[in-house]
Amino acid sequence: MTISGLLPACNSSGGDAQPQIPLAAVNEQLILTDQQNSALRFDNGAITIRGGVRGIIVVRQNASSYLAFERNCPYQPLDTCSRVKVEPFLRLYDPCCKSQFSFTGQPEAGPATLPLRRYSTALSGNLLTITN
Repeated sequence: MTISGLLPACNSSGGDAQPQIPLAAVNEQLILTDQQNSALRFDNGAITIRGGVRGIIVVRQNASSYLAFERNCPYQPLDTCSRVKVEPFLRLYDPCCKSQFSFTGQPEAGPATLPLRRYSTALSGNLLTITN
């Protein structure tokens, strides 16, 4: 009986919490030497690929380190236009809410305060595997 009296207090929330990005299984492979991935031959080069919820952004940090992010912006992720785009060698941005992100996925401007969802990457020779 005392447990049911505690449930409303545990269930109360501020009401202004942002919805979370939906989950999607990610298991993608990129051959880095393919011409379509040529932007990944340079540090801070980025491409978008299919996968995830609204696509995946792949960023080269250096020849042996790559980052992969969900394209679904963390600010109001359920909006149909909430999709981060690549402005080559400058930034990642969501034209819908005007949020901007660094090439490490951190928010830099706009209303977004959360970083982009990051996926795991593993490099084996010229094959980059992206998973969650």
